[in-house]
Amino acid sequence: MGAPPGIDSNATQAATRRALLDAAAAEFAGRGFHGATVRDICRQAGANVAAVNYHFGDKESLYSEVLAELSAQAQKRFPAEAGLPPDAAPRQRLAAFIRSLLQRVLSEELSARHGRIMAREMVEPTDALNRLVREFIQPQADLLRDILRDLLPASIDPETSRLCALSIVGQILFYAHCRPVLQRLKPEGSFDRLELDRLARHITEFSLAALEVLGGRGSPGAVAAPRKRPVRTRSRSRS
Repeated sequence: MGAPPGIDSNATQAATRRALLDAAAAEFAGRGFHGATVRDICRQAGANVAAVNYHFGDKESLYSEVLAELSAQAQKRFPAEAGLPPDAAPRQRLAAFIRSLLQRVLSEELSARHGRIMAREMVEPTDALNRLVREFIQPQADLLRDILRDLLPASIDPETSRLCALSIVGQILFYAHCRPVLQRLKPEGSFDRLELDRLARHITEFSLAALEVLGGRGSPGAVAAPRKRPVRTRSRSRS
């Protein structure tokens, strides 16, 4: 497809596309999908109004691309397994998962755009959420399910394991969604690195204690030996 009138070609197209993504991220974060307009996005990007259609197809596709790009950046910045080796202990893997998700939802560098767009998407979901779940959220859910499979006995039914995963994630998301309230309840508190470390340890210890009780492995805080499982590789496929 040829470039419409007013659209630069060759090397400058990449720069225009980049400018559109940056401008769209700012507009969607500030006004939401429905409030943001293609005209305003193009004006901020210094692009012709036909540029969105040329580079992305329509406003919906641009929004989906922005959401996917921000999610990919967040996961790259704070990877779920934090460089752990494939044979790391399940408790280490759970601690890394919890910490990485906390970092993603509380990071100042991510919350300004990614966090605000995600918060709006949870309240007023769009079709872009389907892509987000498929490409980013489902793989994370599969990873957490895999970690819990190592921490819980085989006798635990799948629904209980699923609810455990939701409870762990729910603890983390609470601090993101209730942040304005928490800051008013404890004005001197902050989500700096030390506080984040403490939260990560607390949620990990709290979750492990609950898993031990549900698994019938003794009293909360007891050290439970995980089931032995084959060493996995990161490229392991799921059926």
